[in-house]
Amino acid sequence: MSWGFLCDLLSGVNKYSTGIGRIWVAVVFMFRLLVYIVAAQSIWKYECDEFECNIKQPGCENVCFDHFFPISHVRLWTLQLIMVSTPSLLVVFHVAYRENREKHHNQKLYKSPGKIDGGLLCTYLTSLILKTGFEIVFLVLFYKLYNGFKVPHLVKCDMRPCPNTVDCYISKPTEKMIFLYFLVATSCLCIVLNLSELSYLIFKYSIKCYLKRYVKKRQGSKNDCHKPEIISHNRVAAAGWFHNSSPSSPLNIQDKGGKKAPR
Repeated sequence: MSWGFLCDLLSGVNKYSTGIGRIWVAVVFMFRLLVYIVAAQSIWKYECDEFECNIKQPGCENVCFDHFFPISHVRLWTLQLIMVSTPSLLVVFHVAYRENREKHHNQKLYKSPGKIDGGLLCTYLTSLILKTGFEIVFLVLFYKLYNGFKVPHLVKCDMRPCPNTVDCYISKPTEKMIFLYFLVATSCLCIVLNLSELSYLIFKYSIKCYLKRYVKKRQGSKNDCHKPEIISHNRVAAAGWFHNSSPSSPLNIQDKGGKKAPR
C-alpha cells in the first residue's frame, strides 16, 4: 500500500496547526506510520499460515483463526491511521476555500487564509473532536474484538468442524503483544494531545472574546460619562448667552426725529 497521500496530508496539516498540533503530526508520522511500514507489516504478514492447531481436520484451523481474529491487528491499525488522519482534510479544504475566495474576489479578505479564527476555528475544533472520537472508538474495538490488549500463546477452540476442543498456537505472541502495547500507548498519547489542543484553543479564544467585550464595555461607559458633562456645559453656555443679551439698564428709545421720548 502506498502511504504517499497520507504523508502529504500530514505535511499539509502541519502548516496550519498550533504547536501542540505539530507534535501530534510528529507522533503520528514517526511513532505510528513509520513503525507500521517498517516493522508491523512484516510481523503480521503470515499470521494465518503460522496459526497452527494440534489437529489436521480440514477447515478447523481456518474457522478457529477467524473466531479469535475476526480482523487482523495490522489491518485494524491501518484503518485506524486512515480514519484518524482524515478529519485533518477539513482544515486543508477550509484553507483552500479561503484562498480560492480571495482569488475570485481579487482582493484580500483575510489577514492570513491559514490563521485559525472565525469559521476556520470551528472547523479546526471539529477535526480535533472527530480525531479524538475515532481514537477512542478504535481502542474500544481492539479491546472488544480480542478480549483485551494481550496476545495469548495458546487458545482453545471448539468450533465446528473441529471434532473436539483443540489447542491452537499463535506465532510470535510476545512480539505482537509488545507492538500492541505500543499501539495503545501512542493512541492514548494522541488522545491527550488532541484534548490538550482543544482545551488550549477554547481557553485562548474565550479569553480573547472576553477581553474584546470588556474593552467595548469600558469604552461605552466612558462615552456615557462624557455625555452629561457635555450637556451641562452646553446649558451653562446657553444661560450665559441669555444673561449677556438681557439689558442691564433701561434703553433710550428715540423717535423718528431723533428726539428722546419723554419719561
